[in-house]
Amino acid sequence: MYDNRLRFCLLLSLLVGAAGFLLGLNGCGAGLSGVAVGSPVDPPPIQHVVVIFQENRSTDNLFHDFALITRGADIASTGIDSIGQTVPLGEVDLATSYDLDHSHTAFVAMYDGGKMDGADRIEVICPDPGPFCAPQNAQFMYVNPAEVLPYFQLAEQYTFGDRMFQTNQGPSFPAHQFIIAGTSAPTATSTLFAAENPGFAKGYSGPPAFFYTGCTAPVGEAVNLIDHLGRELSSQYPCFEHPTLSDLLDAKNISWRYYTPSAGVIWTGPNAIQHMCQAQNLKGQLLCTGKAWNNVIIPQSRIFDDISSNQLAAVSWVIPDGRASDHANMNDGSGPSWVASVVNAIGNSSYWANTAIIITWDDWGGWYDHVTPKILNSYEYGFRVPLIVVSPYARPGYISHVTHDFGSILRFIENKFQLPSLGYADAVADDLSDCFDFTQTPIRFQSISAPLDADHFLNDHRAPAAPDDD
Repeated sequence: MYDNRLRFCLLLSLLVGAAGFLLGLNGCGAGLSGVAVGSPVDPPPIQHVVVIFQENRSTDNLFHDFALITRGADIASTGIDSIGQTVPLGEVDLATSYDLDHSHTAFVAMYDGGKMDGADRIEVICPDPGPFCAPQNAQFMYVNPAEVLPYFQLAEQYTFGDRMFQTNQGPSFPAHQFIIAGTSAPTATSTLFAAENPGFAKGYSGPPAFFYTGCTAPVGEAVNLIDHLGRELSSQYPCFEHPTLSDLLDAKNISWRYYTPSAGVIWTGPNAIQHMCQAQNLKGQLLCTGKAWNNVIIPQSRIFDDISSNQLAAVSWVIPDGRASDHANMNDGSGPSWVASVVNAIGNSSYWANTAIIITWDDWGGWYDHVTPKILNSYEYGFRVPLIVVSPYARPGYISHVTHDFGSILRFIENKFQLPSLGYADAVADDLSDCFDFTQTPIRFQSISAPLDADHFLNDHRAPAAPDDD
């Protein structure tokens, strides 16, 4: 191929003379690097990006993987509490009977001015209080490795990031805004961030705010906003209006889909963006409607149908059901199988050759992590969450020590599809480039072993398990 391009350059030089030769040679030189203007080029190696967004795990908590640690992954086996004691991390099941506070207040307590010694001050939440609800030092735990082997397989075979930080310093609702827009600000020009999950004033007796939120939320629901000094002094109805990555994709007619179990919960980011939701009162119920909302696919298991029928969009967000979410006190241990099933469906299809799968977790869930995040402002960055990059062009067996955040995922997508920047977290983030080697021989996919396969999730017709964040 390159010989033919060189012949083309020489012929061009004869036709247009010396000046043209210099211009043509520069153009052909670029062509030899794969970026020539006006000459045939190979298709870009990445044509599909799938973002799998799991729930509520810190890196120290979820990836107690001896193989990764041996290779240099920064995973702690002990922590420090608020009185300076060293606390060994204990083993816990992926499915627990307790949850941990992971609000912005909890972040401040654990961060403790950068000392990272306040995890023991994070509230342990026991829905069914009892003497055996939670173990001692419940925040200082790592998940039983035998229960998350599919995650270990993926991380060991492809690229694992041990410096991935959630962008926001709080829980799921704002995190799910950052992953589609790079911000949780209520408007494009606001200097505030949505800092917490939505809630109601005291005395409200309706459904929990985290179950029915966004632009279809009941009157009276509000989310706290944080200012540049870290104060939560104001709140507003949880319906925002600013650009999102989907707008940039739509402007270039690039397809996207957002797979989610249900429409109204805090894990469904588009429902809190006014122009994506376009809420309408239909038969007495406020529902999201419109062109953009048609790309919100319910239930999330329909991604398997789209892969098998060759309908996978260029960009996909994949949100789990609560049972497969890894969220403490609500998951049933099936999260690793869910992720493996999605990866296997892509890996065993024609999409494998040109797809990047980016797996991360929306927040740290209140679990201990020892790495101090870089603080950009009153709400960015939060604590570490795991990152796995799966692709035939992911660097195999590589551990990325480069600082990444949710903005890095947006910037990667922007770069791959030649989109402008949103100007939020993506503008200051890296683009995950160290996680890829587009000159390597593409990795041949090997199926990931897991207890459950795609049929389990396709045939699960139970009502979706909604988030139970407090």
